[in-house]
Amino acid sequence: MAKAKKRNNKQSPKAEAVKKWIIDIMVIIAASLIYSAGLHCFTTPNEIAPGGVSGLATVINAYTGVNVGVIYGAINLPLLIIGFIFLGKKLMIKTIISVATITFATDYLMTFFPVYRGEHILAAIFGGLLLGAGLGLCYLRDGTSGGTDIINKLINKRLPYFSLGKIMMATDAIVVAISMVAFKSIESGLYSIISIFVCSRVIDMILYGSFEAKMMLIFSDSYEEIAKEIMSGIDRGVTYLDGTGAYSGNEKHIICCAVRKNEYPKIKRMVKEIDPNAFIIITNAGEVTGEGFMPNI
Repeated sequence: MAKAKKRNNKQSPKAEAVKKWIIDIMVIIAASLIYSAGLHCFTTPNEIAPGGVSGLATVINAYTGVNVGVIYGAINLPLLIIGFIFLGKKLMIKTIISVATITFATDYLMTFFPVYRGEHILAAIFGGLLLGAGLGLCYLRDGTSGGTDIINKLINKRLPYFSLGKIMMATDAIVVAISMVAFKSIESGLYSIISIFVCSRVIDMILYGSFEAKMMLIFSDSYEEIAKEIMSGIDRGVTYLDGTGAYSGNEKHIICCAVRKNEYPKIKRMVKEIDPNAFIIITNAGEVTGEGFMPNI
């Protein structure tokens, strides 16, 4: 019995890894289908190039008539080979699954869905929303959609002093410029920028959470009373930080507190009522996890 238990314990980490891998692949496939819907139903039929390889595929499709999915897969093929060499197998296997799904779904599965040809602003917004949802879910499970994602990661690996966000902005800007020249329309480029902006916002919401949090640092001699009011009135935890005033040399107790965006005006008003001379620093917190805050998926 003891040996059997040990054997089961040894197998459990492997079973967990397999389970996680299966969930990752299922989510990536679903995310790729969502991405394909945005591409086929909104951006491509309205000549909106949403950056990256999908944007290039949209431009080439308009001039050649070759299916967007085929072009998307063809452009990605050499990039996948380069990615395998420089970025590792684990990431690229997920990327291959994503690229294959997008290639097939865009040309075949999505043909059963209605295509929107109308107000370009609506096409840009809803196309960006679906593209962002697909990419965000893909990134959430440590995958990519291929294309310029691979190029961006390679550039970032070679030139780490350039942030990934700036590199992505540069590559998308190049694609948008190409689309404006190809379609001979400034408006087409402007709609592309709207689509890219919406896409990036949706990605951020999925990866970093949809709510904004604030971090408050409160300097006051009435720190005990203020801390008590925050904990009882707002139901937020606080932490005391020890400090020393450089000018006075007096020891200070600083209240540190993470709150939701809609809570900090109440706390600020409460602090001023207790101590009108209190010094408050309020900063944006990109992400807060733990008790009282919804964790990321």
